[in-house]
Amino acid sequence: MKKTSPANKINSADKAQNKEIISREIRLSCSPDEALKLDHQLCFPLYAAARKIVSEYTPYLKPVGITYTQYITFMVLWEQDNISVGDICAKLYLDNGTVTPLLKKMESEGYITRRRDGEDERRVKICLTEKGRSMKEKVSDVPFKIGSCMPISFEDAKTLRRILIALLDS
Repeated sequence: MKKTSPANKINSADKAQNKEIISREIRLSCSPDEALKLDHQLCFPLYAAARKIVSEYTPYLKPVGITYTQYITFMVLWEQDNISVGDICAKLYLDNGTVTPLLKKMESEGYITRRRDGEDERRVKICLTEKGRSMKEKVSDVPFKIGSCMPISFEDAKTLRRILIALLDS
């Protein structure tokens, strides 16, 4: 259940062509040794930036006793309560093996309940408890605090988000 905006939809033939063009450009622009340098990797600054941004949340989330992954899980549930584990996984771009232990911990802390779907016993539905719903008020200022920590303009942030969503949806 990937979320894809119409502007970001690329058919599989276009994706294959884009990958081939990028691969060819890399081969033409540098030697194999150069291509293996960290400075030439797109993945590394994405990885390092993601780690840096996520670490910015810790001072705001630790006092209320939740992790960043719990925070984004709460965000999914505040948007749509009574949702399946599979749908949570899809929205967070995480696999079941990562999300299930997280949900078990959130259940043990009293934030959610897990129950089998009455229509399909294979599916597990997640519902917020009152304690889980009340967490929303405790973290309501976090997006504003994080926004003030980012050293980029609002327009650059919107552009970056659009590019990252396109990468996730590809």
